[in-house]
Amino acid sequence: MSDFIQRRAVLKWTAFGVATQMMGAQAEPGWPNKAVNLVVPFPAGGGTDAFARPFSAQFARVTGKQLVIDNRGGAGGNLGAGVAAKAAPDGYNYFMGAVHHSIAPSMYAKLDYDLEKDFIPLALMATVPQVLVVNPKNLPGDFKAFMDAVRQSPGRFNFGSAGGGTSHHLAGELFKLQTKTFITHIPYRGAGPALQDLIAGNVDMMFDGLGSSAQHIKAGRIKALMVSGSKRNPSFPDVPCAAELGLPDYTVTTWYGMWAPRGTPADVVARMLDEIKKLSATDEIKASWASNGAEFPNVTGPQFGAFVNNEIKRWAAVVKASGAKLD
Repeated sequence: MSDFIQRRAVLKWTAFGVATQMMGAQAEPGWPNKAVNLVVPFPAGGGTDAFARPFSAQFARVTGKQLVIDNRGGAGGNLGAGVAAKAAPDGYNYFMGAVHHSIAPSMYAKLDYDLEKDFIPLALMATVPQVLVVNPKNLPGDFKAFMDAVRQSPGRFNFGSAGGGTSHHLAGELFKLQTKTFITHIPYRGAGPALQDLIAGNVDMMFDGLGSSAQHIKAGRIKALMVSGSKRNPSFPDVPCAAELGLPDYTVTTWYGMWAPRGTPADVVARMLDEIKKLSATDEIKASWASNGAEFPNVTGPQFGAFVNNEIKRWAAVVKASGAKLD
């Protein structure tokens, strides 16, 4: 991230904080003194849940107040994002979105929220590599044999996703573009339902975030053929990376972040950030993230906002190059 982007983000963040204080928005004493709501814009069982629920449990343990997970799946995560954007900015409503929300502006002609204007960026909560997983009953568990099967039967095999315009969808489109193959896209209302159909054999493969696939890979329900990027994941050292398999430019990272509705009092935002930093250092969160092959980056506030802005631009270029469209 360039120094210019960081300085500009810090100025924006500072200006917002000053404006909020001038309006007299202040947190009530003793925050949190009641349950806090966290909108997760996908059904239970997906990648976002894999990080939201352990965080919720630790938040309750440390603060003594419940962090209620409100799963609002639909429209590739956009339905829940719209709900979160309209939530009361009272310090008790938050949103855990994902990389999908940085792709959406390039895929949807109209959204009822603006990720950069309607929310205050809090923190990048987790980053995990994308992984190609297959149902071993439908496809070979070896990458070379898998590629032979896909190339010999264009359009015969399909891949499930969390919905049109999600990172699962775009990761598949990028794979098709770089391997010059044709695989049919099957959109679902979240990664959880798509994974269940993959396990059942109703879809053949997924380009999933390692966080939601990890437990099923370990249990042998699905087979991991490749992790994206140029290095293997420490939690799954036997799974080759894309660069090893002849795809040096196949780099797709699934990330999850937390936001507050625009207008949330600046002092509450600061307190929530303190809680996030505190919880990220606990042994429980470290172990949970590691088991999902994830990292908890130290990217918060204006730096996270600048990161999201860069991701929106990056995915716009991928959408244009791949010609990806909503099914």
